[in-house]
Amino acid sequence: MVEKQQELMQVAQEYCALIEQIDDNEQTIFPSLIRLLPRLHASIQAFVGDKDADCQVKDADLDARFELFSRLRQLLGERDSYWLEYDVRTNEDCKSGSLADDLTDIYCELKSGLLSLEEKTRDTDAAIDHWRCGFKVHWGKHLVDAEKHLYDLQASNQL
Repeated sequence: MVEKQQELMQVAQEYCALIEQIDDNEQTIFPSLIRLLPRLHASIQAFVGDKDADCQVKDADLDARFELFSRLRQLLGERDSYWLEYDVRTNEDCKSGSLADDLTDIYCELKSGLLSLEEKTRDTDAAIDHWRCGFKVHWGKHLVDAEKHLYDLQASNQL
């Protein structure tokens, strides 16, 4: 179990480091995300069924989220938006999915757990519970959507 925890923490650190250096990594961001997101998915999935407690997502720093979202959206440009399952496909402006939003929400959830490990408790179980609960109620859908959109971009030679 400790090995699974270490793997999840390692992947979370790699993901956050990649997003934090996004402006420096413009050429390598897509291949890195394509390799990293499935590892993150597999790592968190190992903990999803562990406990069945009430999951509470912490309040977010909306200013910090918006700043990161804006940087990512600018970097992604036309590759940012995508169709969601129930979108009414009338024109390109109606796409409601956003890779920048997906990446931002994943980052904020993972970073929150990493900060709690570094600053306060160093309680690995609490950080894992935070990630597990957040995955279950919020960022899991963002992760799946980001993986799918990156696959679609790669398959259509848009990366």
